[in-house]
Amino acid sequence: MSGTAQGPSPQLFFETVNAFQKSEALKAGIQLNVFTAIGEGHDTTQKIADRCQIAERGARILCDYLVIHEFLTKSDSRYGLTHDTAVFLDRRSPAYIGEAIRFLLSPHTQARWQQLTESVRQGATAFDDGLTPDHPMWVDFARGMAPLMNMPAQALTRLLGIDKPQPLKVLSLAAGHGIYEITVAKQNPKAEVWAVDWPHVLEVAVENAKSAGVESRYHAIPGSAFDVNFGDGYDLVLVTNFLHHFDVPTCKALMRKVQACLKTGGRAAILEFVPNEDRVSPPVAAGFSLVMLAGTPAGDAYTFQQYQEMLKGAGFRSCEVHPLVPTFFSVVLATK
Repeated sequence: MSGTAQGPSPQLFFETVNAFQKSEALKAGIQLNVFTAIGEGHDTTQKIADRCQIAERGARILCDYLVIHEFLTKSDSRYGLTHDTAVFLDRRSPAYIGEAIRFLLSPHTQARWQQLTESVRQGATAFDDGLTPDHPMWVDFARGMAPLMNMPAQALTRLLGIDKPQPLKVLSLAAGHGIYEITVAKQNPKAEVWAVDWPHVLEVAVENAKSAGVESRYHAIPGSAFDVNFGDGYDLVLVTNFLHHFDVPTCKALMRKVQACLKTGGRAAILEFVPNEDRVSPPVAAGFSLVMLAGTPAGDAYTFQQYQEMLKGAGFRSCEVHPLVPTFFSVVLATK
């Protein structure tokens, strides 16, 4: 809250100015395996300190801070995991997402925000990232973000209704970790997948396809989605977390290329942060525009109306939007 019944308060200012402390505390908890230790039953400061090989004073202060910010619970000097941290931050959990900090809290990612004032001033990122296609950060991104995408990938597959064992030709653009199309292939044993991304990144996707047991139906197309030949005859094209990097004309041109490679009646599934028309709700989707301002020359979080205009201009005959509950993504489905 920005104020109280007694009058204005600086609380919001103070909490926001110090918000980086919360991020760093979470990172420390993940890197030191605090959440895993507590999940294993090491619930006192001494036990946590011994398990994590850290000072007891450090364990106490960090764990108390994580209790304050609702990452841990505390009762009678014993710490516990919340439901969310048990699922997502205990390394033993199949839904563990802690590796996402490799990208989300990397020095490279944080450096963009240190130049935000200038980015706002010029209306485009002021950070020259110097990222070439073979930069190792893209591999870090693919490895770190993969677990975080399991939930939306499963929700997307349910939305698409492709669990029937019938032939399905699928293209995935900017595949990265490959989790979305791999989930489709796992759900439909007759699905054949072609994935586009930079060569080193596709190595991660192929590793994940092997681990999932679908490598024989997973085909790599190395290169830029704007340059490579997709082929044709696709039933489904997945465009996940990609269009937000570019301006409207660039998105329209790419979707025109997607439209051309689809069968008549084929679908493009665009998974994105889609804010409401007011552009301030829902918070995560609407706030993603600032992420793009900090990190890209012209990217944005586009509204459904903007996607409708893009897709109509790209030749699609219809489109619809679906919130991807319980995630903060939405899916725009376009039909050729």
